[in-house]
Amino acid sequence: MPNWVEAACIEYTKRMPREISVEIIDIKPEKRAAGNSTENIQLIEAKRILEAIGKDYCIALDERGSEVTTLQLADKLKDWQLSGRDVALIIGGADGLHSTVKQKADWLWGLSKLTLPHAMVRVILTEQLYRAHSVINNHPYHRE
Repeated sequence: MPNWVEAACIEYTKRMPREISVEIIDIKPEKRAAGNSTENIQLIEAKRILEAIGKDYCIALDERGSEVTTLQLADKLKDWQLSGRDVALIIGGADGLHSTVKQKADWLWGLSKLTLPHAMVRVILTEQLYRAHSVINNHPYHRE
C-alpha cells in the first residue's frame, strides 16, 4: 500500500482502545497471468481469505451490500463488542470477492454504491470504525 494509506490507517487504528483492537491482515493477491480467468483468481483468493478468517464473525465489503449511517454502524460495533467474537472485515482484491466469501459472510456491507479502490476502502473503513467508537463514547469527533 502507498505510504499515505499506511499512515492514515495507523493514525485511526492507534486511536482505538485495547478492547477494540484493529489488525490489518494482507492476503497475497493471485497473479494475473494469461489464461488465468477472473473466476479462477477470485476462487484462489477466496481460499486464502477463508483460511485467514477462520470462524470469526465475517463482514464482506461489497458495493451491493447494505449501507448504514455512522450511528447505525456504532450500534453494530456495540453488538460486535457484546458478542465477544472476533470480527473479520473483508475487502476484496482487484477482481472483487468470490461468491463463496460473500455466502460465508454474516453481513454484506456496502460502503458506497461506487466501486472504490482497495487502498481508499482501508482508510475509509478504519476511519469509520474510529468514528463509530467515538459515537459510542460520546467523544466530540463525530458531530450530528
